[in-house]
Amino acid sequence: MLRYKIVVTGNAGFMGSHLVDYLINLGHEVHGIDNLSGGYLRNISSQAKPTFIKIDLCDKKRTSLIIKQLRPQIIYHLAAIAREGLSQFTPISHVENNYNAYLNLLIPAINNGVKRIVLCSSMAVYGNQKPPFAENMRREPHDIYGIAKTAMEQTTEVLADVNMFEYVILRPHNVYGPRQNLADPYRNVVAIFINCLLKNKPFYIYGDGEQKRAFSYIDDITPSIAKAGFNKNVINEIVNIGPEKEYTINQLSQIILKSFKSKLKPIYQKERPREVKEAFCSSQKARELLGFKDKTSLEQGVLKMMDWAKSIGYTKPKYLKELELENSQTPETWSSKLI
Repeated sequence: MLRYKIVVTGNAGFMGSHLVDYLINLGHEVHGIDNLSGGYLRNISSQAKPTFIKIDLCDKKRTSLIIKQLRPQIIYHLAAIAREGLSQFTPISHVENNYNAYLNLLIPAINNGVKRIVLCSSMAVYGNQKPPFAENMRREPHDIYGIAKTAMEQTTEVLADVNMFEYVILRPHNVYGPRQNLADPYRNVVAIFINCLLKNKPFYIYGDGEQKRAFSYIDDITPSIAKAGFNKNVINEIVNIGPEKEYTINQLSQIILKSFKSKLKPIYQKERPREVKEAFCSSQKARELLGFKDKTSLEQGVLKMMDWAKSIGYTKPKYLKELELENSQTPETWSSKLI
């Protein structure tokens, strides 16, 4: 197997840290970068620390310098502010830290001969269409986060056509597992529920809890993400990654409560603005092109994540000092810091 020089953004984060370890174990030269805003140094393994670089992709000049020095052949872009529900209240932050930051990475990468870009996007680009979402469906984002991801995808396609580099756009969804940020009160429903139960406090469900999602265990999707950097059959393709079996949030809550052997009951809040009721994807393309297999049931995955979370312990949620926009539709869980 060929050995590549690779850059992975979001190395200290949840998905990025798992991917870096996986690629290193395959024998590649991997340089992870992260600004540590949503990740932790503890997520960076001992084998990844020697080549880790702390940098904020919003720093255009330094990002360009680092890419010029490294001249990676492959870049996996996983760094993101992925707070979809919050994006309606922090639109500037979501555009700056997602779209603008990506351009700060992409332009010097092109100028320094990158061979392939693997962009981790989101099923948020599908918006409020009828699931299961397939890759040939239109992009119809329903929120600011989805709009930013759509812009990232389309910019990649345009610049690849003009500059002749390879790309793969991945759309993972509702990923969970060990190393996920337990302190984020705005996203990652599995982590939020588990963190609340670590303190023996009830968690909150928005709306009636009948929203449908499919949940992806981290160990099941990491190999497919890695393959997207090398496989020839996915050049310039868009691929959903994740299982097809959907659960309601009510069902998820019961699975987690049962895993904790807890008798607590969730507290229901009004639904969040512009939250899509049903969102899950077809994984046929990922199975065919990347060998994706969803080996871990939600019940098994929750137990594994619960064991890891207990080793970390309850983590105090980290709220933003203020939102860019705040009004009567702002969830009370955020405005009153209830989680």
